[in-house]
Amino acid sequence: MSIKALFKRPIFLKVLILLSITPLGFYTKIYRGPFQEWVNYSLCDFLYEIFWCLVISILFPRMKIIRIAILVFIITGMLEFMQLWHPPFLEIIRTTFMGRTFIGNHFMWSDFGYYAAGCVAGYYILSAINRLKPE
Repeated sequence: MSIKALFKRPIFLKVLILLSITPLGFYTKIYRGPFQEWVNYSLCDFLYEIFWCLVISILFPRMKIIRIAILVFIITGMLEFMQLWHPPFLEIIRTTFMGRTFIGNHFMWSDFGYYAAGCVAGYYILSAINRLKPE
């Protein structure tokens, strides 16, 4: 298989994008500098949605892209509302970096705009990947 053909395989492209976006997403959580608050609390939400769109598309390759985007938006929206709930077991999870990264620690209505934008971007990324035809 040629390198050109490899880059047209959907699974390869999805994994390649995941390998790029995952460290970038984690970096947004520790970034210090200009626009720090926006990067830490908003840009990360946008990347988080793209990440999950890619993961779901790999796990369920036959699922329609629009369903993936909607499912990711609904699930992350539910996680956002869970941030209003503070039982002891969730507070313990939220004390860790991974816990704060995956389930969050404070509710913000503005996150939903970034979730929507990330799901739209995920939809278009997956659509573009699916239009590529392997040789």
